[in-house]
Amino acid sequence: MKARLDAIVRPEQAEYLERLLPANDGLLAEMEAYAEEHRVPIADREVARFIEITARATGARRVLEIGMAIGYTVVHLLQGMGDGGEVVTIEPSEEMIARGEGYLGRAGLRDRVRIERGFALEVLPRLAGETFDAIFLDALKEEYVQYLELSLPLLREGGLVIVDNLLWGGQVAGEISSPEQTASTQALREFNQVFIRHPQLLSVILPVGDGLGYAVKTG
Repeated sequence: MKARLDAIVRPEQAEYLERLLPANDGLLAEMEAYAEEHRVPIADREVARFIEITARATGARRVLEIGMAIGYTVVHLLQGMGDGGEVVTIEPSEEMIARGEGYLGRAGLRDRVRIERGFALEVLPRLAGETFDAIFLDALKEEYVQYLELSLPLLREGGLVIVDNLLWGGQVAGEISSPEQTASTQALREFNQVFIRHPQLLSVILPVGDGLGYAVKTG
């Protein structure tokens, strides 16, 4: 068992790791600045890099993303997947899609991305029969359990599930910061239990970014 002080990364350690990670430049830096200015939720830099490393290490060829926003994680995925890799991403906001298409076009990646317009709970059933090497969940927290159950049949055995924001600013393990956070926090507490105990998954939740779920489909 971990010593209590080592049970979670402390602030000074988190700050050190943030400084250690090289800053992005060019298009990725522009996307980060846009997201910060316009309060668009995108993955932390360390999460995006982790996902890119995973795509590269596993040789993933097809990835399903639930929650595209401006396409920040899509760029990282495709950088890791190499030529021929494809991302199918789901996004309901036409504003986000337009912005994301612009960035993906400038990155030379637009032809390797299939954008499914609409809400994930409506889109996922339409993907029946397709197969993916990995799934990345980063959308409405209250619907995470449903996303998981609808997307798992699309994932090949041995494929990966990656889920963002599972610590939710520490709220899942402590006090809820404000009343408007209650529904999402309670939903994530429920999801974390389902995720860790799911009979088709071997799962772990890592203290990366805002808490990163990582699992392999075992059956």
